[in-house]
Amino acid sequence: MSDTKSYRQILKTTSLFGGVQFFSILISIIRTKLVAVFIGPAGMGIMALLNSTLGVLSSISGLGIETSSVKNISEKYQNEDLKTVSKTIQIVKKMVLFTGILGMILTFVFSKALSIITFGDSSQTYAFAVLSITMLFKQLSSGQLAILQGLRSFRFLAKANLYGNLFGLLFSVPLYYFLKIDAILPTIIITSFSALIFSLYYSNKIKTEKEKILNTSLIIEGKLIVKLGFMLTISSVLTLLSTYLVQIYVGKTGGLEQVGFYNAGFTLLNSYVGIIFTVMSTDYFPKLASVNSDNEKVRSSVQQQAFISVLIITPIITSFLALSPIIVKLIYTVKFNAILPMISAGIIGMLFRAVSWSMGFILIAKGDSKIFVKTAIGFNTLSLIMNISGYYFYGLEGLGFSFCLYFLFHFIGLKIITRNRYNFYFENDFYSIYLVCFLVCSAAFLIRYIEIPVLKYGLLSIIILFSFGFSWHQMNKKMNLNEIFTSFVQRKRNTNDSK
Repeated sequence: MSDTKSYRQILKTTSLFGGVQFFSILISIIRTKLVAVFIGPAGMGIMALLNSTLGVLSSISGLGIETSSVKNISEKYQNEDLKTVSKTIQIVKKMVLFTGILGMILTFVFSKALSIITFGDSSQTYAFAVLSITMLFKQLSSGQLAILQGLRSFRFLAKANLYGNLFGLLFSVPLYYFLKIDAILPTIIITSFSALIFSLYYSNKIKTEKEKILNTSLIIEGKLIVKLGFMLTISSVLTLLSTYLVQIYVGKTGGLEQVGFYNAGFTLLNSYVGIIFTVMSTDYFPKLASVNSDNEKVRSSVQQQAFISVLIITPIITSFLALSPIIVKLIYTVKFNAILPMISAGIIGMLFRAVSWSMGFILIAKGDSKIFVKTAIGFNTLSLIMNISGYYFYGLEGLGFSFCLYFLFHFIGLKIITRNRYNFYFENDFYSIYLVCFLVCSAAFLIRYIEIPVLKYGLLSIIILFSFGFSWHQMNKKMNLNEIFTSFVQRKRNTNDSK
């Protein structure tokens, strides 16, 4: 595939899946707004701690199958022939059922201990016991979505995510309205169950051949999936554990309201702004996994992905910096203005994350468990130390700066590792473009401190227009966006004329 076609494919997949994800984000924003209005920062703190604990347990019991199975399926899926992956898909379904039941049992049995560890007493024992069922729902739905991703069935994947979120919201609204803080448990259960129903529905649309799976085949192929999944589990657990420990530290130091602010800020950065990485990884990871043995193809794929990621995230960052007061008020309430310094500093880290994220997938695609585990331990330890130090010295704003600096170190560290281990490097023209993007984002961040509103927002408007224009110009040189846009308009006209 030529470079032009590769760039166009990345942009096409991003726009197709991103369009549907936009509605998922909108649904999430509405849900977050309802939570902020009806249960407040303290209620958000309770919900954040419950979800974080469940997330850690899910990562441990899930064995990373939802990600490692994507690699196995995408590698074996040859010439769009389902026969090549039917056995693997059946094995994945059996494995997620087993791990889901395991997670449910562990959560139920240790519900009292989890409450004491998380909240300092046994007040939430009942909550963890009831929520144990969501461990089964989550693992089953993750397995179905992994199958869709591995087969690159992006339309089904997007619809499963969209409708799962939509129906979860529709049932949550009346519960939050009438029950307020007591709605936390039923909404978590309903949301996870809704996700399961739609993931099963769209996964079953892909008809695979039923084969008898011998125990020997299940063990042999299962071990391959679990081997990669285990290292992903370590990384995922460490990341969730790091976040979990920071939340507990913030809760014990500043109270549940501060945990609510912390969670609200990082939800904005990771879930709403960071959704662009989730969107792009949907196609990027399976594609990279399918060429993992060829370093030249890997280098080309990573550079193309990093190029698109940086140019897409730059105008998002500049716009976010200008509109953050409006965004916070829209998504949450004026009570959450306390997170503005935090998210303004943290958003700059997304520019570093765009590149380090692209490089990080090399380790997963190659299944390099030894170095992956070492980097996971090192980076998560660094993240924990930096976040606790940031909050200790500078409060919520310190968390924003620690988030930004962490991804700078993450970028530098992965650059060194991938260069030495896989001879990976970026072309000089990429660094030139990256430098311009960094300067533009830094300028937008500094302009925020100007106290004269007319001057501040006038300069921010110029910066935003420049960032959009620069990104368009650079992508246009690689894939001729003008031609794509003209062709799209022409097709629309022809369709309308035919009607």
